[in-house]
Amino acid sequence: MSADVSLSTRERAIVNAFQGGFPVVAEPFEPAAAAMADRGVELTADELLETIRDLDERGVLSRFGPLINAQEIGGAATLVATSAPSDRFDEIVERINAHPEVAHNYEREHPHLNVWFVLSVADESRIPAVLEAIEAETGQPTYNLPKLREFHVEATFPLDGPLADGIDLSDRNPSGDPGRTRSDDPERERLTPAERDLLLEIQDGLPLSPTPYADVATAIDREPAWVRETIARFVRDGKIRRIGVVPNHYALGYTENGMTVWDVPDDVIAGVGPAVASLPFVTHCYERPRHDGVWPYNLFAMTHGRTPEESDRRVERVRETVSEYWDVADDDWDTLFSTQILKKTGIRLDERAAANTADDRSAGDASPEPSDRR
Repeated sequence: MSADVSLSTRERAIVNAFQGGFPVVAEPFEPAAAAMADRGVELTADELLETIRDLDERGVLSRFGPLINAQEIGGAATLVATSAPSDRFDEIVERINAHPEVAHNYEREHPHLNVWFVLSVADESRIPAVLEAIEAETGQPTYNLPKLREFHVEATFPLDGPLADGIDLSDRNPSGDPGRTRSDDPERERLTPAERDLLLEIQDGLPLSPTPYADVATAIDREPAWVRETIARFVRDGKIRRIGVVPNHYALGYTENGMTVWDVPDDVIAGVGPAVASLPFVTHCYERPRHDGVWPYNLFAMTHGRTPEESDRRVERVRETVSEYWDVADDDWDTLFSTQILKKTGIRLDERAAANTADDRSAGDASPEPSDRR
C-alpha cells in the first residue's frame, strides 16, 4: 500500500467490498452493512454511509454510484495515438485538448507515439473530421485504434485487508444481475426521455444519503420505484456495468499504469484475449487494429501496480500467459507506461445520450408519468 493515503481496516474493507456492486433497494446501506457483518466486519448502515461519504470527501473515491457503459448508451469512442516532439509538446497537447471530443489524454513512454487520447462523439461519423482537424492543427499524423473486440473491462483495485475478494450481495438485492437481456427491438435500445434524464442525473454519482435512489427520483421528478427498476434493468442490459464505490486508484497507491501491447497472430487472438482478461489485475483488455509500418500490435491489456516492482511482476504474468499460445519474441510486445495525465474530463454522456433518445411520441409506455409529489 502506498503512503499516499492512510486507510483504517474498516475503510479498506468497504473499498474492497463494494467495488463490485451495491444494492438497488429503497435503503441500500442497510443490507450492505448487514452483508459486511455476515463477513465479520461489524458496522451500522449509518456508519457505512458516513465512512463512504468521508472517503469521497478525502478523494479516496472518484465517486459513489454507477459505472456507466458509454458504448451502450449511444455514440462512439475510440483510442488515438499521435506524436508530440519535445520542442512542441505543450503546443500540440494544448491543441488536442482544446477539442471537447477529447475525454482522456495521457503521455506514454514510446519512441514516437507518446500521446494517447480518447475521442468520445455522439455520431461515429464525426471521428474522421475531428482527427483531420487535429492533424491540420498539430501537423502530426494520428492513428485511430477503435475497439474491435472487448475481452474485459473491470477496473477494480483491491487493497490488503478484509474482504479483498469482494462481497456477494445477490441474496440481498432483489434487482440482482442475472445476465444481459438485450432487447431484440432496435428501437427499444434507444433511450426514452426519462431514461436519458436518469442517466445524466447519476453519471457523476449517487447522492450520499440513506435513500439515494429516492433523492434521484426527486431530482428528475419521477417515482422512486421506477428509478430503482430502471437502474436495475440498465445493469442487466449492460448500460450500467455496476453500482458501487469507484476508487481513485492513484489515491489507493496504484500509480504504475502500464498499457501492455501484443502482436498476436490472428488465428490465436480469440484464445489469448480471454486468457489475458482473466488475470485478476488486468483492468481492460481489447483487440484493436494494427497500422502497417507504424503500429504492429493488436491486443491491448492494461495493468496497474502500486510499485514498479509489482507492476513489472504483473506485466511478466501477462507475458507468461500470452506465451502459452505462441512463441513470443522480444519485438512482439511492449509496455507503454503513462508518465502524466494530460486531460481527464471523463466521457460525458450528454450529447451521446441525447442523440440516442427517442422523442416523446415514440417513447410509449416506457417513459413514466412524472411523480405527483410536490
